[in-house]
Amino acid sequence: MENPPLHIIGGGLAGSEAAWQAAEQGVQVILHEMRPNRPTDVHKTKNLAELVCSNSFRSDDASANAVGVLHAEMRMLNSIIMSEADIAAVPAGGALAVDRDIFAQGVEARLAAHPNITIERGEVSGLPDENWEQVIVATGPLTSDALAAAVRGITGEEDLAFFDAIAPIIHADSVNMDIAWFQSRYDKTSAIGDGRDYINCPMSKEQYEHFIDEMLAGDKMSFHQWEENTPYFDGCMPVEVMAARGRETLRFGPMKPVGLTNAHDGSRPYAVVQLRQDNRLGTLFNMVGFQTKLKYGEQVRVFQMIPGLEEAKFARLGGLHRNTFINSPRLLDSQLRLHKMPRLRFAGQITGVEGYVESACIGGMAGRMAAAEILGQSWTAPPETTAHGALLGHITGGAMADSFQPMNVNFGLFPELQESDNKTGKRKLKGRDRKAAFARRALIAMQSWSGDSKTDIEAIFTHADEARQRA
Repeated sequence: MENPPLHIIGGGLAGSEAAWQAAEQGVQVILHEMRPNRPTDVHKTKNLAELVCSNSFRSDDASANAVGVLHAEMRMLNSIIMSEADIAAVPAGGALAVDRDIFAQGVEARLAAHPNITIERGEVSGLPDENWEQVIVATGPLTSDALAAAVRGITGEEDLAFFDAIAPIIHADSVNMDIAWFQSRYDKTSAIGDGRDYINCPMSKEQYEHFIDEMLAGDKMSFHQWEENTPYFDGCMPVEVMAARGRETLRFGPMKPVGLTNAHDGSRPYAVVQLRQDNRLGTLFNMVGFQTKLKYGEQVRVFQMIPGLEEAKFARLGGLHRNTFINSPRLLDSQLRLHKMPRLRFAGQITGVEGYVESACIGGMAGRMAAAEILGQSWTAPPETTAHGALLGHITGGAMADSFQPMNVNFGLFPELQESDNKTGKRKLKGRDRKAAFARRALIAMQSWSGDSKTDIEAIFTHADEARQRA
């Protein structure tokens, strides 16, 4: 008998990766995306895998950073998200950032050209059709009200939610480079950068204090009554909310001045606002860490107080939207299937992972799981020592259901290292050495699980050591 198709609801990063991975296993995939028929408050195009917040995939250091390890593992698994991100990359120091338009267009073109993938535009406005035997719900943080209500009806759970904030984007030619300068923190760079990947806008103590005062006093976006007690996710917190936690909070967060020297006079600034390249042409830069709920007029007024941005022209102002996720440890089994309706799998941010690559990672796993089930094959999860295995384990039972909140990948999710104790006379690993040990163990385990033969793991660590020596 002919195998049933896999229906995937949502064409974001998770849905796109799920479709790609399942199709590559030989399964027929129908990818449902409601845009442009049904727009959202934050998407600007109809493209699949559109990035609506930052253009950064964060650290690409696979030698000692959990996010970089996840990047490397996804490359081993032939990830469409990572391969298109590499193609669309723009300079961002040690991070991987992309031209968001080139990236999304590349993902959509490859999915549309795949012989096993059909893209259908239109909203799935409730429970999927009963004839759909295998379904992945990858609707992300902006799940439609109708579908969210249907899920709540099955699970009996109240949806959990938080607010996600978007940072402004500025036209590069409107930045005053007589005040600002190009430099990466500690002069870090990547293969496509030169150590001058960020625009830095310096502040004196007096300027910083005045800026904090005006930002805290600025008019904020109002919430609906039922949204007032919804928590923020710490990884995407509005800048004025951070400032309200303490006047020095921003100086130890997105405005920290460490590793930067003013190229105009050699001074060390009291605080710095960094702008990161947002497109390949280098004509647009986003304000790093400056997600905001300030009203539009207040954003222009307050952010033009930043030295170097007095005449800034904004290509896009910041915003705020509601983000929804389910209590995965309580509701999903080890293969991301809903206990009460196993034909439904969930993937991406709706499962309670946070971040672009984390969402795509879970999407890819869901796609492979569903493909294996459709093809009658056995499924073995990645080792828990890998970034993929650690994330899967966290959302399918590793986290406490009663206090479950969205989580980025981090080494705290990984099993502890098998280190020698003091009786052996060997010292326990600390700092970067400890992170490197986590990273090496993960990459070796993923290479074995995936069958990858192209990744030179030792070269990753050699290149990282050489880069540190140059710095």
